[in-house]
Amino acid sequence: MEKQPVHTVVGGAHLFRRDTAVKLGRIAARYLDRYAADPASLADVLGNRLPPETAGALPPETAGALAPETAEAVHRRVRAKLEREPVESFLIDFEDGFGARSEAEEDEAATGAAAEVAAGAAAGSLPPSLGIRIKSLSEATGGRALRTLELFLAGLAGTGGGLPDGFTVLLPKIVDAGQVERLAAALDRLEATLGLPEKRVGIDLMIETPQSLVAPDGRIAVPGLVAAAGGRCRTVHLGAYDLTGGVAVAAEAQTLGHPLCDMARQLLQLSLGGSGVRLADGATNVLPVEPHRGKTEISPAERAENTAVVHDAWRLHCADVRRSLNQGFYQSWDLHPAQLVSRYAAVFSFFLEGLDAAASRLDRFVTAAGQAVLTGSVFDDEASGQGLLNFFLRGLASGALTAEEAARSGLTPAELETRSFRAILEGRGG
Repeated sequence: MEKQPVHTVVGGAHLFRRDTAVKLGRIAARYLDRYAADPASLADVLGNRLPPETAGALPPETAGALAPETAEAVHRRVRAKLEREPVESFLIDFEDGFGARSEAEEDEAATGAAAEVAAGAAAGSLPPSLGIRIKSLSEATGGRALRTLELFLAGLAGTGGGLPDGFTVLLPKIVDAGQVERLAAALDRLEATLGLPEKRVGIDLMIETPQSLVAPDGRIAVPGLVAAAGGRCRTVHLGAYDLTGGVAVAAEAQTLGHPLCDMARQLLQLSLGGSGVRLADGATNVLPVEPHRGKTEISPAERAENTAVVHDAWRLHCADVRRSLNQGFYQSWDLHPAQLVSRYAAVFSFFLEGLDAAASRLDRFVTAAGQAVLTGSVFDDEASGQGLLNFFLRGLASGALTAEEAARSGLTPAELETRSFRAILEGRGG
């Protein structure tokens, strides 16, 4: 099964270069060195000293200070991640992150981005997952979107290097299934024309309009959109700000913690559960940008203000990431390189803080079941057991947990690879 990235980093197509992911990691490492150089500083960001507007964002069990040993492990793993693999998924953006540009400029950006992807693939500098976001397939921008798609794919195919594994096209501003069908048909044609394998290009869907979440007749619209992708849909993303803006929520209230976003996440989970389609949450749009950046000289007061602004933005981002994880969304969006610090700190602390309890519970469940397979009420605990197993699978996939830490669950590597609590029980009862 293809690993789900913990995030999608979004950047304008005109800015993308073959070594963009590497550069983002270097920038993030400088932020770590400047604003959280030691475990205690990072623990302060992850702890319970939240700005007033986010004080209720973290659930009670995650709002306390990190234990020193956990803080040290998180800090060490964040630094290693930024050096080894700072970006897990990157989205080359021809929509919001690209802005309003001329036809000629977008043509140039499409062919240029394709060339940079090819060069990055040859150099081994691309992130594990890559995709592009085209403009919407509305009447106003649909032709432009498909032209960009064709120029990009043709440019990449023309290099002889082929598409990166798991390459996807994200479709935004969806209002009906016909737009998804139009994109799928365009990909069918382009794959045939360019000599690409059938269904080689995936489709990701951005749920950011009311119509893409709930159809006019009141049905949940998302399964129909997924079906319209013709087997290409890999991930469904929540666009929190467009969605809340589309129902007249005031700008200052448009956050990932808005009740409408909670409801949207739940509808996505309920309508796509068991489908194999992955889910991704939205972005934190308050960025860790210093107010006194770019100066050759900076006063102590300005330095303190820079630190406060970055730390508050990190706290908000951590709160958003932890909310997503607690609600079962293991991927969401990042918009700034400094958010890589808070991203991995939040993800790693989530799994490390829950490790002891999860390991003890899972070991107890499996041991008890192994002594009484298919008798009594053993399968009353199957749902909980699968949830605990998922905790370890996600923790391993994210790099938050080591194989040695996962072994504390009492499961062997082979059992973990089954990804099924029932299969583990049956295997132990054989």
